[in-house]
Amino acid sequence: MIVERKIRFAVLGCGVISKFHIEGITRAAEAELVAVCDADERRAHETAARHGVKAYTSYEEMLQRPDIDAVCICTPSGMHAGQTVLAAAAGKHVVCEKPMALRLEDIDTMIAACERAGVYLATIFPRRMSPAARYVKALLEEGRLGKLSLCAGYVKCYRDQAYYDSAGWRGTWAMDGGGAMMNQGIHTIDLLQWLAGPVERLYAYASHVLRTIEVEDTAVAALCYRSGALGSIEATTTAYNQPDHRIVIHGDKGTVILTGDEITTLDLLGEQVEIPAFPPFQVLPDGHAEQIRDMAQAILEGRPPCITGEDGRHSLEIILGAYESQRLRQEITL
Repeated sequence: MIVERKIRFAVLGCGVISKFHIEGITRAAEAELVAVCDADERRAHETAARHGVKAYTSYEEMLQRPDIDAVCICTPSGMHAGQTVLAAAAGKHVVCEKPMALRLEDIDTMIAACERAGVYLATIFPRRMSPAARYVKALLEEGRLGKLSLCAGYVKCYRDQAYYDSAGWRGTWAMDGGGAMMNQGIHTIDLLQWLAGPVERLYAYASHVLRTIEVEDTAVAALCYRSGALGSIEATTTAYNQPDHRIVIHGDKGTVILTGDEITTLDLLGEQVEIPAFPPFQVLPDGHAEQIRDMAQAILEGRPPCITGEDGRHSLEIILGAYESQRLRQEITL
């Protein structure tokens, strides 16, 4: 594919998740990597050398480059808001890792800053990009499951104590913003509300049951959707050797279950339906690559990205509502 102009990306933060952003940029015909930045000089230079681009340790200096169109923000969650505002002020589009921020008011500030600057803001929810998730979304939009009744999300990950001890920001309120729900569970929570519709009220419990951390390693929440359906979320980082992510949606015309990024159950009342065969998809790195390519195309075409900053807000509202419910021991209206 030949493109007249490539969108030039910089990556802020050269930790684990940055490699998926960099791979996404290099896979997209519409994009190219031109710079990386990290406060750790060695890590910045090693990453830059691998990809033949310039390294920075000063984010502000990197933002002064006029040839950078967009920035991928891959830093700890508590830093996203301020870094997005700086990028917008410099006229750069932003692809921000999840969660966008740790407070709803910070997300609102990020959205407003990008709107004022006339730049796009995208947030990373790669599970929405899977062919299976898109198929289920189409089923629901066509009404083929009927009126929804019970819609649940399960996050059964395993992170040992060494995982939390490996970086000072992991498992902290200040930088991680939460635990099993915020860090590992946000993708499933986002996908659940994207498919089943907005959550109106919830009641939750959250605690660090097994790990020595500030935030929760286990949480449960009872949900009332705006549609009238009920549901639940179970999230933990203490479930050994279990399917990481599962979504179960029941309606009066059928049931669909997503396990990871595959449809494992599809039963529709009165229909003989087979689960379609989808092309191979790995949420890492394929989901990131799809989103970054979409952002490049959005900039070239002058349209919003497929998953905007506004799209990132409600999943965070659910998670913060769960934490507030745990703190107050009461139902929370969103």
